[in-house]
Amino acid sequence: MRVALMVTCVNDAMFPGTGQAVVTLLERLGVEVDFPVAQTCCAQPMVNTGYLDEAVPVVRTFVDAFEGYDAIVTPSGSCAGSVRHQHSIVARRSGDPALAEAVARTSPRTYELTEFLVDVLGVTDVGAYFPHTVTYHPTCHSLRMLGVGDRPTRLLQAVRGLRLVELPGAEECCGFGGTFAVKNADTSVAMGADKARHVRSTDAEVLVAGDNSCLLHIGGMLSRQQTGVRVMHLAEILASTEAGGQGTATDPGATTSRPLPPAEEPAAISAAASAATSTGTPSYDPTSGAAR
Repeated sequence: MRVALMVTCVNDAMFPGTGQAVVTLLERLGVEVDFPVAQTCCAQPMVNTGYLDEAVPVVRTFVDAFEGYDAIVTPSGSCAGSVRHQHSIVARRSGDPALAEAVARTSPRTYELTEFLVDVLGVTDVGAYFPHTVTYHPTCHSLRMLGVGDRPTRLLQAVRGLRLVELPGAEECCGFGGTFAVKNADTSVAMGADKARHVRSTDAEVLVAGDNSCLLHIGGMLSRQQTGVRVMHLAEILASTEAGGQGTATDPGATTSRPLPPAEEPAAISAAASAATSTGTPSYDPTSGAAR
């Protein structure tokens, strides 16, 4: 089976350790992974903001980069959802039958990581070890667009040493939503504050999700509140092993387990939190949950 990693823009630019964790995990399971260097964006930002014509060359680049692979695996429900559900819309609009045919080949072969592990490889126990209490946030696109269901939690429940606690209001959006966080900063921050409050109520050490964009947003809230709760992509937990560093909590930029430094303000804070705290307009206080 020829498998390609679709790393996504956010991971490539800000969280390269997540892509490395996917490769580590899949290779441990006997899968040979290619990384097509010609890959760029999945075109979701353009489509979501109405620039469908501008998305055509981006989709064309995608199908050219990933043509011929049996499976395209990505650590993002959001980007996988774009490929599976938006690329055909862009291709039809382009009026190019060749592009439409290429999309028809690549879209069904694109899998969010947990789909590939559970449905294609047929595994839930990936040999991971992570002796920490975690809670799981199901991101909107993975939950509603892809319907990944309980695949992520089944994988987490099979991790040795891991204690999974239920997140109240788990299916509620965290408020990131891509450009939504920029255009509707106050609403985004209010939603993020609700999510952070629910995370704190679990007493979990780590918040895990399948999309780093959502973790960036929630993690910014948790950091500013000085909660000590760390955020990690699911791939990084599944890639952790006892031999990798005795299963201690990992930094989101790492693929092997190691102790975390004391909590501090992350270099990258969500656009919504930054916008809401840097403008003079009334906004939502992410710490107290009150308007200010």
